[in-house]
Amino acid sequence: MDDNVAKFLKERLGGEQYAKLSRISNGKLYDFIALFIKLLDPASVFVCDDSTQDLSYISEKAIHDGEEQRLAMNGHTIHFDSPLDQGRDKEHTNILVDPGEEMGPDISTRDRTEGLKDIGEVMDGIMRGRQMLVVFATLGPNGSTFAIPAVQLTDSPYVAHSEKLLYRPGYEEFIRQGQQAHFFKFVHSEGELTESKTTKNIDKRRIYIDLKDDTVYSANTQYAGNTLGMKKMAMRLAIHRGSQEGWLCEHMLVMGIHGPHDRVTYFTGAFPSMCGKTSTAMLDGESIIGDDIAYLRKIDGVVRAVNCEHGMFGIILGINSKDDPIQWKALHAPGHQVIFSNALKTDDGGVYWDGKNAAVPDHGVNFKGEWTPDKLDKDGKPVPASHANARFTLSLSMLENLDKNVDNPDGVEVSAYVYGGRDSDTWVPVQESIDWAHGIVAFGASIESETTAATIGKAGVRQHNPMSNLDFLSIPLGKYLQVNVDFAKGAKRLPKIFGVNYFLESRDGKFLNGKNDKKVWYKWMELRCNGDVKAIKTATGWIPEYKDLAPLFKDIIGREYTHEEYEAEFSLRISENLSKIDRVIASWKNSTHDTPEVLFTELEAQRARLLEAQKTLGDEVKPSQWSVIA
Repeated sequence: MDDNVAKFLKERLGGEQYAKLSRISNGKLYDFIALFIKLLDPASVFVCDDSTQDLSYISEKAIHDGEEQRLAMNGHTIHFDSPLDQGRDKEHTNILVDPGEEMGPDISTRDRTEGLKDIGEVMDGIMRGRQMLVVFATLGPNGSTFAIPAVQLTDSPYVAHSEKLLYRPGYEEFIRQGQQAHFFKFVHSEGELTESKTTKNIDKRRIYIDLKDDTVYSANTQYAGNTLGMKKMAMRLAIHRGSQEGWLCEHMLVMGIHGPHDRVTYFTGAFPSMCGKTSTAMLDGESIIGDDIAYLRKIDGVVRAVNCEHGMFGIILGINSKDDPIQWKALHAPGHQVIFSNALKTDDGGVYWDGKNAAVPDHGVNFKGEWTPDKLDKDGKPVPASHANARFTLSLSMLENLDKNVDNPDGVEVSAYVYGGRDSDTWVPVQESIDWAHGIVAFGASIESETTAATIGKAGVRQHNPMSNLDFLSIPLGKYLQVNVDFAKGAKRLPKIFGVNYFLESRDGKFLNGKNDKKVWYKWMELRCNGDVKAIKTATGWIPEYKDLAPLFKDIIGREYTHEEYEAEFSLRISENLSKIDRVIASWKNSTHDTPEVLFTELEAQRARLLEAQKTLGDEVKPSQWSVIA
């Protein structure tokens, strides 16, 4: 450590905190902390190590400072954000770029020099009179080739508390890696607070991502999606780093599907919001490694994955004891730390959220203050008990379906990628790609999700969201697709790629899938990954045989699955699939000027197969009309 930096840090931190920091031998870390102490000018600094005492200090400080309130159940607290700070701020989230550096129209950017100047002015002295918390975490299992050390500076004990629940402890990992630590850096201040302890100056909210320096800046916001740097902000840093180093960071769940003879086959899955991602990750009878972000690497030619997180920041809307028994049990477990955000605090110290199978309270407090069932907003509309984006934060260790390999430093071997969207009329419920490039392009790069009236206000609008990752990209879209296609190079064994659709409708608008049918689709995919069943080759991929699905439905769901149901679900709709190709190609052409040729090659080849099938078999092709089974 530079002598001047050491002297400065010792003066500002004091003996005990300086001693904790000095156990880490990394000059860049010291320089980073010293630089931002000078800019932010906190009254004091607390360095959080991996001890339970330091976690207790942060969680108690969150209550003492009024950013969290105790609930009746031991260990449970509730946090409220400003009514103007209830979601990710896409408009003010910018990746900093140098002149001439193009990211494409789907990635919000700002000139790097201008952005750094702006954030410097916004953050100048922003922590005066407050305590800076230095929180260390590891993205990925500690001691692993996947592991990325990360450090967050924040003046919000709620943010620090959330980080400690969501991520693996990182202080000892920083010590282990020492000078070799190639770490991510996050600087956050909630800014001036209102009397209710929420961010006041929302108009000065800023989120900047500096890829060159692996640093994220976040100011004048408390909402976790804007402030938990190690979550979606770190995802952007990881996508960028992975593209340079030959690994992937994907917006994917990781789970184990349990097959015959105690076999566990590991899947990843990418789904846009409201398309079944969480319900898939929490399928009863299966095991979860992660529900949100996966790091994937080729190790000795085998694709392996880890969950870079160790907690869940989940939407609580609609969670109930019948449909979500595992989450329900965790949310009602005393003695474990759970943070509820923007739900309703009831008068008896309980918590209520919309969709909870419990009586609606007569009174409570939510993010807008005192609440009663008849409360109206300024437009005369009813104010819901909880915000639609109300959340819960907890450690994965609370989930009874946690997979035994969740902390395996080598990750788990990935046998399948699954891509899914909300699609009323095109994709069959489950199909396997023809090969790797076809799966990445025709399934992953072609994900569309239809909006619903309940969430958007206008139903049926198709939104194109390649790999369900469009909102979090930090490299141009075309490059991102090519990186995914090229990930196959050098692999000895590649995962199979599947497309799923839980929302297919009949011609008269009725859902063809039952709510629990996905259990069958995953059991079939597990069998397919292990060579236990054959499949039928169609123009868009391989589909199940009826003889394999019928017994699965009976064994897993306990109902007869008729051949008529099978034909309705797995008949290929040629015109709809041709229209989808047109939409996807048009969307790619509008989104980027550097679309890889593989996208056009794969989609035009699929178009040719569809046209040939239409010519010889008709516009809707039943499974029995295809001739190749393998």
